[in-house]
Amino acid sequence: MTIEKLEELIAETLACEVEEVKPEANLIEDLKADSLSIVELQMNIEDETGAKIPDDEIPNLHTVKDVYDAIQKYAA
Repeated sequence: MTIEKLEELIAETLACEVEEVKPEANLIEDLKADSLSIVELQMNIEDETGAKIPDDEIPNLHTVKDVYDAIQKYAA
């Protein structure tokens, strides 16, 4: 998955504008994600990429870049 595709997926999942979703954007502070939308994002990422990001890794994912790096790490 490219970073651009991830940005589109995040924008769709969090119901925000894709222009707001930048690699340095904080999921909670900048994109207004809450715990439920983070779980939804985790499931959407798994569906789209096959990457199973462990639940205990999720609290460490603060930015879009963090999520992208985790996808690369846990890709099937």
